[in-house]
Amino acid sequence: MKLLLINQVFWPDVAATAQHLTDLACELINQGHEVTVLCARRGYTEPHSIFAKKEIYQGIHIVRVWPFSLGRKYKILRVLDSLILNFAFALRLARLGHFERILVLTSPPLVGGVAGFFAKLWRKPLILWMMDVNPDEAIEAGWIRRNSLEAHMLESALRWVLNQSQKIIVLDRFMRDRILLKGADPNKVKVIAPWSHDEAIQLIPHRDNPFRKKNNLDGKFVVMYSGNLSICHPLNTLLEAAFLLKEEPTISFVFIGGGQRTQDILQARKERSLSNVFYFPYQPRTEIKYSLSAADLHTVVMGEPYVGIVHPCKIYGILRLGRPFIYIGPQQSAPGELMEALKTGARVDHGEAERLAGLILKMKNLSEAEKMEIQKINQALAQQFSGHEICAGLAREITGKLN
Repeated sequence: MKLLLINQVFWPDVAATAQHLTDLACELINQGHEVTVLCARRGYTEPHSIFAKKEIYQGIHIVRVWPFSLGRKYKILRVLDSLILNFAFALRLARLGHFERILVLTSPPLVGGVAGFFAKLWRKPLILWMMDVNPDEAIEAGWIRRNSLEAHMLESALRWVLNQSQKIIVLDRFMRDRILLKGADPNKVKVIAPWSHDEAIQLIPHRDNPFRKKNNLDGKFVVMYSGNLSICHPLNTLLEAAFLLKEEPTISFVFIGGGQRTQDILQARKERSLSNVFYFPYQPRTEIKYSLSAADLHTVVMGEPYVGIVHPCKIYGILRLGRPFIYIGPQQSAPGELMEALKTGARVDHGEAERLAGLILKMKNLSEAEKMEIQKINQALAQQFSGHEICAGLAREITGKLN
């Protein structure tokens, strides 16, 4: 089957959607399909990186369009960037030729509308893989007002794409409930959770870990947040816990990733003299096993307004690693339900910094036997989110029977 996949980012970018789409594209190739990916030339995690206009990677034909990069500091610049990229996608699609099926993700916003237009023009099936929900995210983030003209236009566009799609892939039941309220046909909606990147996740002992050595973390109990630092993941509670534990000489807080919350980390470190807080940019996929293994305790953060809008994919890699973790966010959420099943981690609400600090101290004092038991339980559950199985199943959904 001749397939077209559309998203803002793809290999070699290390943004979460790029990694998952790359895994899927490789799986589709392995299943004997012909795959073309349409994406942007400019990196997302590293905006100064410019990728080749055309490229073949593991049999995948990659076609990239030239986007502007006006910056992410101001809302208007982000909006213009998105509009320009969608226009560039439309121009390229007009010259790209026809495909048997089109799979589109949700970055940039409105890209589903562009893909939907060409799917309708070509009379080909459209499959929507929802990594987030807009305009809901933009409204909760304060970028647009709930009852504004922009919100109504984006909402209408989303409802049109939901109606045009022959199949809709969502990441959890909360996201499913949200789009059903927007009029999506329940028979078209399939819940498929993200997966761990199996080949990239490997537990490296501290004594053999170059990331710990390079960054002077040997002898430290490392509390880590690694991943997207977007507006959806408020860090106030975690940073407040770092402040409460700043006199604990053996505890370090390490943040790895990129996004709007990066400034929160740097500002808190400077203004509150948090010498126990460290920030590093996204690590290459080949180095993730070292950076993730450098942690003694991982954290997963989700803002309460974003339940059903985004899904923290990082949790599956942490499970595969086997390290203990604490979830900062609402109980009624996909991570909250996972914590209920696990019984090995802990959950705190936003604002419970003192309780979080106490839990960190408790985790620091776990015995080796307790750590091994947590690792055993977490890694057993991680098998349910194996990249090989889930990705293969998603590939079959995309190429299989449509409603």
